Amino acid sequence: MRRFVAVLVVGLLALTACSPPPDEPAPTPSTLDKIAPHPGPFAGGAVTPPATGAWLGAWVRPAQLTQAGRIAAVRQYEESLGRRLRIVNTYRRIDEPFDTYSDRQLGRKGSTLMLSWATGDTRSITLGHTDRELRTRAAELRRFGDPVLLRVRWEMDRPNLAATMWSAEDYIAAWRHIRAVFAEEGVRNVAWVWCPTAEGFAAGRAAAYYPGDDTVDWVCVDAYAGSKFASLKDLLTPFLTWAAQHPKPIVVGEFGVARTWGPTVRTRWIREAGDFVRGWPQIKAVAYFESDPDGNGEKGQFRLAGDATAFATFRSAFP
Repeated sequence: MRRFVAVLVVGLLALTACSPPPDEPAPTPSTLDKIAPHPGPFAGGAVTPPATGAWLGAWVRPAQLTQAGRIAAVRQYEESLGRRLRIVNTYRRIDEPFDTYSDRQLGRKGSTLMLSWATGDTRSITLGHTDRELRTRAAELRRFGDPVLLRVRWEMDRPNLAATMWSAEDYIAAWRHIRAVFAEEGVRNVAWVWCPTAEGFAAGRAAAYYPGDDTVDWVCVDAYAGSKFASLKDLLTPFLTWAAQHPKPIVVGEFGVARTWGPTVRTRWIREAGDFVRGWPQIKAVAYFESDPDGNGEKGQFRLAGDATAFATFRSAFP
C-alpha cells in the first residue's frame, strides 16, 4: 500500500511539473500556415507603406486629455522606447477638430498621424445632415498638409454600434459619401483605412462592411488578448485569410495583451507577436494600445509601461 501511494505521488508530481503555470493559457491551433499573404505591390494611397518590415505606432493615453498632455505622453513613451513612434494614433468625434496643436507636433517630424474618427450615425451622414462637419474636417486636413491615416468609424462591426451603423450597406454608403465630400474639398493627403475587429472576422460579420478595393487604401484590424487569451497570430487568422485576397497593405490599428495574464505570459505573447509580424510581409504597420481604459477590469488593461519586463520585450520585439 505504501509503495502504491508513493508511486501515485511521484506520478502526480511529474504531471504537475509538465503542466503549464496556472496563469499560462493553453495555445490554440491556427490554420494560417496554409495561407499566403498577398504579395503586393501595395500603393497605400497618400501614405506609402514601407518596402520591408512594419512601422511601429501606438495610442498612448495621456494623464490629461489636453493638447500639452497628449504631446507629453507620446514624448515620454518615445523616450522610454528609445526611438520615435512611426505612427501616432489618436481619437476624434465628428465634432472635434483635426489639425490641432498636438496633431501638428505629433504628426510630423518623422511620425504619421492616424486619426481614428467616430463619425456617428451612417444614415445621417448619407442624407447630408453632417456635411457641414465633414467639410470642416476636410478643410482642416487639407490645411494640415502632411499625409495621414484616417480610420473612418473604426470597429464598425461591434454589436454595440449596430444602432448607429444600421447595416453594412448603410456603413458603405456613408463611407463613400464621406470620401466624395473630401474629394469635393480637394483633400489629397488622406489614406483611407478600413478597420473592423478581429472578433468580427472570427464571427463572420465583418467582411460585409468592406467598402471595396476601389475606395480603401489600407485594410486594418483591432485585436486583443483580453477577456479570452490567444496569440496575435491566432487572433488575426480570420482577418488575414480574408486580407490575403486584397492587394492592400495592412495596419494592425490596435493590439494589446491584458495585464491579467501575468508578466511571464505577456512577455512571451509580445515576443511571439513581434516574430509573427516580421514573418507576415503584408503587415506594414502595427499600433499598440498603450492604455488602461476607465471602467475596464483587469482583462481590459493593456499598458506595458508599468511592466518593466514586458516593456523591455516589446522594445526589442518591435525594432
